[in-house]
Amino acid sequence: MSLTLTSDAFANGQSIPAKYSCVGKNISPAITWDEPPAGTKSFALIVDDPDAPMGTWVHWVLFNLPANARSLQENADSSAMSAGKNSSGNLRYDGPCPPSGTHRYYFKLYALDTTIGLQPGATKEQVLKEMKGHILAQGELMGTFSK
Repeated sequence: MSLTLTSDAFANGQSIPAKYSCVGKNISPAITWDEPPAGTKSFALIVDDPDAPMGTWVHWVLFNLPANARSLQENADSSAMSAGKNSSGNLRYDGPCPPSGTHRYYFKLYALDTTIGLQPGATKEQVLKEMKGHILAQGELMGTFSK
């Protein structure tokens, strides 16, 4: 099953406004999603850039979002959630900041039939490993950015 992710900041495949990047306020855009399948116990969100020169760059990792959540507000406070470590070593959203060219940024949301038994600061890889076999639905929203 798939989830539909949307943002009032940018449409799928379109440019992410500078406000949400390292050259702007570096705050997370608001995102919303539709109803998940029955049995959803939590959500996980991973935002990454596969176009980074040194390999995929992770911008945001959230897990154990409540099953009744249908959105994240703009400038979401990661300290109030289970936040994983991004590629900058932070437990928060770090916006697009490509060294050159236009990069793609994928906001990937997963509806899970469990909660993840990891502590804040877990890596994307650890979260993905814990999610294996527990994904009921997923969706993605992709935006682009260049400085």
